Amino acid sequence: MNREKVIIKTSIVGIIANFLLVVGKIIIGFLAKSVSIITDAVNNLTDALSSIITIVGTKLSNKKPDREHPFGHGRIEFISSSLIGMLIFLAGAMAIYESINSIIKKEESAYSIYSFIIIIIAVVGKIVLGLYFRHKGKQVNSDSLKASGIDAIMDSLLSFGTLIGAIIAYNTKIYLEGYIGIVIGVFIIKSAVDVLRESISKIIGERTDSDFVEQMIKDIQSFEEVNGVYDLIINNYGVDRNIASVHVEVDDKLTAREIQALEREIAGICYEKYHTFMTVGIYASNTETEFEKEIKDKVVGICKKYDEVIQTHGFYFDKDKKIISLDIIIDFDCKNEDEIFAKIKHEIELIYPNYQIILVLDKDFTVSKK
Repeated sequence: MNREKVIIKTSIVGIIANFLLVVGKIIIGFLAKSVSIITDAVNNLTDALSSIITIVGTKLSNKKPDREHPFGHGRIEFISSSLIGMLIFLAGAMAIYESINSIIKKEESAYSIYSFIIIIIAVVGKIVLGLYFRHKGKQVNSDSLKASGIDAIMDSLLSFGTLIGAIIAYNTKIYLEGYIGIVIGVFIIKSAVDVLRESISKIIGERTDSDFVEQMIKDIQSFEEVNGVYDLIINNYGVDRNIASVHVEVDDKLTAREIQALEREIAGICYEKYHTFMTVGIYASNTETEFEKEIKDKVVGICKKYDEVIQTHGFYFDKDKKIISLDIIIDFDCKNEDEIFAKIKHEIELIYPNYQIILVLDKDFTVSKK
């Protein structure tokens, strides 16, 4: 399945459908003198624009890496979904503005049977279009399509509100269009905020999905030479475009040739299975003697006394240079990280006063376990 073709084809369907709805609603809106129908038509015009943004964003995001952007252009998709979120917000704001205007001016509409038919078609059409966008968006993992799907479903609510107002006005001469429009406008703005929050979060850089991380760690751990997997950092540059690094702990007796062969195998499986360019670093299992094991057990034991410490790794001991080194990860929720870190280092220094204690405060970039 060609992801780009699916996104473009789906977006073209959206452009055509929205253009037809715009034409129908504008004609009926002017004939019925209904501000809500005309506003709804303008909203559909912004929906067509969102589909155009999706197409342009998809095309640009698939551009090959260049000198200025060596990691590719995949994050343009996140920017596209942000722009669509802004359009949804604009549509909600316009709906509220026009609704308030109609209340102040006390505008009265002249609906006909044709008005109801067009509005019903719009409601059904938008629901179908929204579900279609969401289905295709999930199928190809496109935030822009999923955002357009939310937009279309929100539009169906706006059209449904227009229909309710029209029915009430037609039968009772009570005009509630404006009030209904305000309520729906608020819901549209809320959905816009949700879309913007999600897309901006991805632009900033989110934690990678835990299932993805755990499976990758499991595959790396499956190599016989690997004793532990640590410091997995995954940077996402678009759908199926990851650049990552990881440390693996191996026996300190492995040769450079054996380590290089292992690194190549790990990088290969990460690229083939997870579409990830992986850089592999090495920690040596520095516990050859009973004395070294005793030191490691004591140092790690001190760290484990603190609930805030969720992982320790990278233990290193140099008897000749009198160095003890360890990486520790403290939970993001810890409010006194520096204080805990200082306490741990102080406790270790009390036990081994003649050694240089090198503690590295690492970060929980992925799912870490104590």
